[in-house]
Amino acid sequence: MITPVLPAARTPYDQAPAADESITAWALAARGGDADAVEQFVRALHRDVRRYVAHLCADPQAVDDLAQDTFLRALGSLHRFEGRSSARSWLLSIARRAVIDSYRRAAARPRLSDLADWQLAVESAQPRGLPGFDDGIALLDLLAALPEERREAFVLTQLLGLSYAEAAEVGDCPVGTVRSRVARARLSLIGLLDAAEQPAATLVA
Repeated sequence: MITPVLPAARTPYDQAPAADESITAWALAARGGDADAVEQFVRALHRDVRRYVAHLCADPQAVDDLAQDTFLRALGSLHRFEGRSSARSWLLSIARRAVIDSYRRAAARPRLSDLADWQLAVESAQPRGLPGFDDGIALLDLLAALPEERREAFVLTQLLGLSYAEAAEVGDCPVGTVRSRVARARLSLIGLLDAAEQPAATLVA
């Protein structure tokens, strides 16, 4: 039986505030030319950037390139980072722009396929063992059914662990909009879980 339990507001995969403070400190040190701080900064956020980009990107082959582009942009812009927001939310904002720019470039050239097969790119990065998703129903497939804006808000807050304010900064929208999108996403996912249970219930009857 599938239990329709979604991840809590903060999952075991999010980073503690102390970790975010360390990452921001590394970013500030990297801005000053500390090579070790650059390495620590990139290593600490590479997984989050890759996962976020994969959830936004429609081309599984482009995920690694977009993640690399994100860090190249960030390192080139570190001199403008002043630590007023967390380095993680700042970096994810850059990742979002990198994806948007890739869409614009793709729109300017012919496409060989209209299939949005981004699922293949994120299977290896997808967290395992989330409550309610251990009965053969992949969170990945459920997220694919959500509208893009709701999926992005859910990924940012429930999988990457950003606060609503940080997610609003990344998505360039009001905090209330993020809250609404997350709430609607959770309701949709619960509905999908309930629907997935119906065939099994019918067979038992």
